[in-house]
Amino acid sequence: MQQDHDFLRQAIELAYQNCEQGGRPFGAVLVKDGQVIASGVNEILKSNDPTAHAELLAIRAASQQLGTANLQGCAVFASGQPCPMCMAAMRMAGINRVTYAHSNDDAEAYGLSTAEIYADLAKPFAEQSMMIRYIPVRIEAKPDLYGYWTSIS
Repeated sequence: MQQDHDFLRQAIELAYQNCEQGGRPFGAVLVKDGQVIASGVNEILKSNDPTAHAELLAIRAASQQLGTANLQGCAVFASGQPCPMCMAAMRMAGINRVTYAHSNDDAEAYGLSTAEIYADLAKPFAEQSMMIRYIPVRIEAKPDLYGYWTSIS
């Protein structure tokens, strides 16, 4: 448990440093076997990339460091509650443990909560604020796309 607190403190220190450099108050460290493999800070304002969240940048760096997109056995420690995009990315990468220090409730007063996005995503597609459509277009002269990928992999 003490080690978890230490990793959270590292993520929070990164967030403070990012604030001092004009960034948003988010930092993350990615850990495997008790060692920090990678870290990231929120770079949305710096890069104008809305996906440049601390957790995603830590995932990208860890994947490069480890030479694999499979991050099973890794954990993420974040200064703030990860947004749905980051949570999905962590799941897709195989990360099985996430720990954060500041909740959406803590962030709400500062306009940093993602609770509304979580709530919207929990609704059926037809009820979400984003229009989501499935149109099953296929190219007649081509084999099934996924089958094709399997055949050449």
